[in-house]
Amino acid sequence: MKNTKATDINTFLEAQKQGNPVIDVRSPAEYANGHIPGAVNIPLFSNEERAEIGTLYKQQGQETAILRGLEITGPKMADFVRRAKALPYQDQLLVHCWRGGMRSGSFGWLLNTAGLPAVTLTGGYKSYRTHLLDFMAKPLQLYILTGYTGSGKTELLLKMKAKGEQVIDLEGLASHKGSVFGGMGQTEQPSSEQFQNELYQQLSRMDPLRPIWLEDESISLGNVFIPLPLWHQLRKAPLFHVKLGAEARVERLVREYGEFEPLMLEEAIVKLTKRLGGQHAKRALEALTENRLNEVAAILLTYYDKAYELGIEKRKELVNYQASYENFDAERITDDLIKHLWKKSD
Repeated sequence: MKNTKATDINTFLEAQKQGNPVIDVRSPAEYANGHIPGAVNIPLFSNEERAEIGTLYKQQGQETAILRGLEITGPKMADFVRRAKALPYQDQLLVHCWRGGMRSGSFGWLLNTAGLPAVTLTGGYKSYRTHLLDFMAKPLQLYILTGYTGSGKTELLLKMKAKGEQVIDLEGLASHKGSVFGGMGQTEQPSSEQFQNELYQQLSRMDPLRPIWLEDESISLGNVFIPLPLWHQLRKAPLFHVKLGAEARVERLVREYGEFEPLMLEEAIVKLTKRLGGQHAKRALEALTENRLNEVAAILLTYYDKAYELGIEKRKELVNYQASYENFDAERITDDLIKHLWKKSD
């Protein structure tokens, strides 16, 4: 059996950019936990079949496991080829498994035998993850938009993106806004690994010589985590502090969260009781019951503002720019941010 051509991760990803599809032959569970963005899952084995073969390998050895694998995949081979052949490609089909071993090698051989130009990934998906973490450790021109809760930071970032700035929306990628209220109105979160994969794809396709804007976040957003190498960079990046007046922030929070069921808001406030303080939590819950949402938001901001001030105090030397606004004017605020950045660059 002739070996399928294998290539390194950089060449593999470049070929994907050129319009060649990635075929992930791992099990559906492996794929769901994390995969190269845009990859198509054509699994050699189902989740149950993979578990069975793994057990056989441990208990009876490699030969028995391989024979069972052949019994399972034999009837599926024609379908594998049909599904791969249906994928549009420029000059090759890019195949990978977990470590670049037997699964991708066998699949690549099958496609080559059927006349399809398949190439496998040396080191498999594992090499992709190593490549991702190495990339996150490389110096990037990161600029952090920071501000009190309710300052409209995500809206400002998206406005800056519309004006041509390079922007990463961490909350959008994570499907979470980072607080106990952060999951409200969001779609189901991706796995932490997949969040990192999508984040890497966006970062790697940006111009490294130009600024990249992100929002000030903790290392976790709900159940997903920012890769540690990138997190270290974020904590040392210049801060651009937008100080929006408390009244405007209350109005924004009521508009954003007031549409949700009171029970959902109540559950979130209860989770904050220890940090908010019993009396403050009680007042917030009473105001919620009476639909005094502006009061609820104002009480919650007493906690969030104190927590923010403690955090920003530790990084005050990183504050590169600071401006106060009584009202939220995205056009004006983003113009100020961009002008200051490019003035500093000049």
